[in-house]
Amino acid sequence: MSAPISRLLLLCLLPLLGTHAGDGGGRYSREKNQVPADSAEFRILRLNQVWEKAQRLQLSAVKIAELHSDLKIQEKDELNWKKLKAEGLDDDGEKEAKLRRSLNVILAKYGLDGKKKTETEDSNYIKDGTATGNDILNDPRLEKLWNKAKTSGKFSEEELENLWREFVHHKEKTNEYNILLDTVSRTEEIHKNVISPDEYEVKEDILHSKHSDLKEKLRSINQGYERLRKLSHEGFVGGTEFIQPRVNDLWDMAKTANFSDAELESFKEELKHFETKLEKHQHYKNQLEISHEKLKHIAESGDKEHLIKSKEKYNMLTDKIKELGYKVKKHLQDLTSRVSKDGLNHNEL
Repeated sequence: MSAPISRLLLLCLLPLLGTHAGDGGGRYSREKNQVPADSAEFRILRLNQVWEKAQRLQLSAVKIAELHSDLKIQEKDELNWKKLKAEGLDDDGEKEAKLRRSLNVILAKYGLDGKKKTETEDSNYIKDGTATGNDILNDPRLEKLWNKAKTSGKFSEEELENLWREFVHHKEKTNEYNILLDTVSRTEEIHKNVISPDEYEVKEDILHSKHSDLKEKLRSINQGYERLRKLSHEGFVGGTEFIQPRVNDLWDMAKTANFSDAELESFKEELKHFETKLEKHQHYKNQLEISHEKLKHIAESGDKEHLIKSKEKYNMLTDKIKELGYKVKKHLQDLTSRVSKDGLNHNEL
């Protein structure tokens, strides 16, 4: 990517991070962004700034732990990119652009992008696995399907819970698509202002890459809606291969990938292990929510001895979720890269 283009992209995205154009240095420069590993939570200054901002907001305990995992994945990807850049393997800036989009997804996902939250944001998951109202889906088509499923009598209580999980996952995919679409739209505004033909050609390549991402995500959304429509009308006929929606997504992708029968069977077995890991992660997140509520109650009671023990359990669960969250998201990256040319963004999780 040429210097003028880099500066334009930088000026466009600086407000998201609360930085200033006069700070000097590139967005991903080592001097500005890399810090000693023992002096902060992350080795990249910008990610520490995001983390510190999150600490000041009233995010739930689970969201804070999940944000930590997402930032750890982002840190790994950015450090890997720095090595590639040093070897001259990202001259067109495509990988840098993907990193930027990935960070934008994280900022939007946790309400750190400075934008006002919508009414339904932060209410995708209900603790008992069921919806408290149609407005939570924020999509008339989904609301109609969900109502039909609930009143059809075709689902047991457990199946309804699993189906609700599918609906929530679909809404999350749609939200991520909208975030990426917003990022692409901003980039195209910059693109319109490029005058040099050489710069125009370079920019086109990056935009095509971004539109490829959009096309893949939109395809996944359309397939997901058809799956929900079929499930809502027919029920879980003959059962499903997997319970977790994102594992079903991977399995659907694998079936259309260029795998031999043996490779497909091997991938299916790996997905079973991945689903177990996902369920374990969800279990600990549920436990952390319970622990957080207990901790608040004990703090109000003034029982200091009980408070110390509760804090220890709370901290243990938080650390466990950070560790498991990173492993789950890393595993998702690896699995997705094997069934998709470009792979899906890790922040879908």
